[in-house]
Amino acid sequence: MKKLSKEQEAKFKKLGISTISELALLIPNSYEDYRIQNRLHPHAAQLIDATVESIYRAPNSIQVTFFAHNFGHRVTGVLFRPKPYMLHQFKAGERDCYYGMIECKNGQCSMSMPRKVTQVGTITPKYKTALRTDVMARLVQELVSVQSLQEEGIPQEVAEEIVKLHFPDEILLQSRELSQQTMEALKYLELFIYMKQLSRKRRYFSAIASKKSSYESFLSALPFTLTQEQLHAINDIQNDFSKDVAAKRMIVGDVGSGKTMVILAAAFMMMPHRSILMAPTTILANQLYEEAQKFLPGMNIALITNKTKKVPLDAYDFIIGTHALLYRELPDAALVMVDEQHRFGTQQRNMLEKFITQGEKKPHYLQFSATPIPRTLAMIESAHIDVSLITSTPYKKDIDSKVIHKNDFSELLEHIKNEIAKNNQVLIVYPLVEQSEMLAYQSIDEARGYWEKNFSNVYVTHGKDKEKEQVLLDFREKGNILISTTVVEVGISLPRLTTVVIVGAERLGLSTLHQLRGRVSRTGLKGYCFLYTNQNNSERLDEFVKTTNGFDIANLDLKYRKSGDLLKGKNQSGSQFTWVDFAEDTEIVKRVKEDLLLLPHND
Repeated sequence: MKKLSKEQEAKFKKLGISTISELALLIPNSYEDYRIQNRLHPHAAQLIDATVESIYRAPNSIQVTFFAHNFGHRVTGVLFRPKPYMLHQFKAGERDCYYGMIECKNGQCSMSMPRKVTQVGTITPKYKTALRTDVMARLVQELVSVQSLQEEGIPQEVAEEIVKLHFPDEILLQSRELSQQTMEALKYLELFIYMKQLSRKRRYFSAIASKKSSYESFLSALPFTLTQEQLHAINDIQNDFSKDVAAKRMIVGDVGSGKTMVILAAAFMMMPHRSILMAPTTILANQLYEEAQKFLPGMNIALITNKTKKVPLDAYDFIIGTHALLYRELPDAALVMVDEQHRFGTQQRNMLEKFITQGEKKPHYLQFSATPIPRTLAMIESAHIDVSLITSTPYKKDIDSKVIHKNDFSELLEHIKNEIAKNNQVLIVYPLVEQSEMLAYQSIDEARGYWEKNFSNVYVTHGKDKEKEQVLLDFREKGNILISTTVVEVGISLPRLTTVVIVGAERLGLSTLHQLRGRVSRTGLKGYCFLYTNQNNSERLDEFVKTTNGFDIANLDLKYRKSGDLLKGKNQSGSQFTWVDFAEDTEIVKRVKEDLLLLPHND
């Protein structure tokens, strides 16, 4: 990149940018045409070449009578609440060029807020940035060119489109909106800047252990066949392990896509080196431990929770635990895995990795998530972490989804009774634990009495409930109905759960609704998901009901909520992108990704 002067550096700092590409992305919000024209365009801002004939001061305004030579017409200039410096621009008898909005009525023309212009003959871009518009324009003139953008790795055709916006021509001035070509160039530039910053965040470390592993004997011992996508993810990991560089990979799979088998295959391939897995709840850690014992018979496996006695762990090949692991003396491990990684803070995830780092060497690090992200987002994320997607499930889920209202309640009750009669279970999710003035829905506290009175074996839990794991275990064995908030979103396997009712469904993101729907029909039973809403119609919920694939849901979620900011880790709603639309711009993301790989050292 071109060396900046001290003054330019200070301006970059004020704008919050560090490259010429970022400067180029701050495009003008309007243009002023300072060329002299011989035709009057009423209702437009225009330049006049005029002599000041007279100046009249009123209490709150000044009127200046001009004779505009380029039109051969009188124009009255009006300045409202004029500041003293404005007055110095006008002297009777002087000829100059003035700019302002011209309106004509009944042959009388007036110009509001006229001001003297020195850059006659130019089209001047106007910027809304932290710098004054003329200072910004000068900075752009000094630094932004097709060549300077190309030097930062921007392709020539993109650079040309962007530069045109800062140095406009007649065509740009006449067009009311940006062309398709210009829009694509802006999207490209925005993604290029963003993904380049992401890739800079990536750090490479030597691996504690790298090995060429085989997983054939693990597969052949399984009583079922893995899906193609499970095998793809395992192959990606096998490839990671063979490199000298410590892997950093995220495996994203929909609810019930079989991520557990990928976790076990990774631990199997890492043998004889040790693996550690951290899960967000005791229930989930227990489930993973049971699966590991079943499918990894030759391995010595430990389970660590708050209740486990502190014993030396050196003898174990695979240590599975909750965040209780962070408070134990952990032995060296060549592989660290985190399940449902979004349930842990970044610091917790980093702590685990740090515990096991040996000097400059790090363990391979795999994180698993059941929250599908749009493919476009996965491609962007992959600038700083490798991503494997598991988009299919081992068996077809058969779940009917339906939006329901108050008048459907008796039908819903009938359905619930029928399911309980078949020894199936029902989950009812309420938006709040306690009553709230703000919300037109019942809370758990208000609703539980009705269910407890009319049904037997009703269990209740919520996020702040210290006993929630026990409640879930008791419900799994003996319950008919579970009433809860969205806390049961992740974790326990409930094989008899066939129905979920979500109250106030329009308040939740589509991905959360999908997670909750994913709780039912885990074992192939016919499942039902009812979205209860007081809204008469909701396009978002209607779309959700038609879609069962988590990755398509994630795309819908983007469409309705806009994506968040990945770079600063605030991946909530509210887009950080001005031009890019994640739901639509997959092709541009792909192109930027390929182009970034060709850059020398990605600098």
